[in-house]
Amino acid sequence: MKFAMAYSCGKDSTLALHKMIAQGHTPVALIVMINQQVGRSYFHGADDQLLAAYSSALEIPLIRCQTDGTDYAVAFERGLAQAKAKGAVAACFGDIDLQQNRQWEEERCEHRGLAAVFPLWHCDRRQNVYDLLAHGYKCLIKSANTNLLPKTIAGKSLDEATIAVMKKANIDICGENGEYHTLVIDGPIFRRPLGVQVGQTMQFGDYATAEISLADFK
Repeated sequence: MKFAMAYSCGKDSTLALHKMIAQGHTPVALIVMINQQVGRSYFHGADDQLLAAYSSALEIPLIRCQTDGTDYAVAFERGLAQAKAKGAVAACFGDIDLQQNRQWEEERCEHRGLAAVFPLWHCDRRQNVYDLLAHGYKCLIKSANTNLLPKTIAGKSLDEATIAVMKKANIDICGENGEYHTLVIDGPIFRRPLGVQVGQTMQFGDYATAEISLADFK
């Protein structure tokens, strides 16, 4: 089955993509929502250069959906239409158990005549994190809610040490409720790793956000 991946560059959408490929399905596009006011992907903050690197490293074409937020659904459906033109019969999502999100995505897909697929649906949240690491994926923590986590965790790798910090803070280590966001930089479905550099950490509202940019990519 040919499908499009609603891709955030984070751990959940990467694990969902991994599972789909492992099942023998073929990705024809990565659909990424772009905040046109800041020129970065929504929620995970990947800039245009980094997104191009993801597309190249995964060898999957990128569909950029530009929106200021007011036409988010319309922009996403435009992306679905482009994916359908590439041969996609389904769109895949990394949601785990938030029914409101799933309903929204199913409605968008229904409008464009695509099936909606959720390979992580009702999987154990904690186990998803451990499965991702066991597969060999490398993730950086892009941002963290400093009401729940120390600012210093931003920019660090998602590993046993940072998971221990999360457990001590008594949060969901999967971060499904927005406790933190990640960028995956290497793993089995990557043809080559993304060479990135971690810059300064800045505070935006409740979130400490690490500047993660492309350092070396060929």
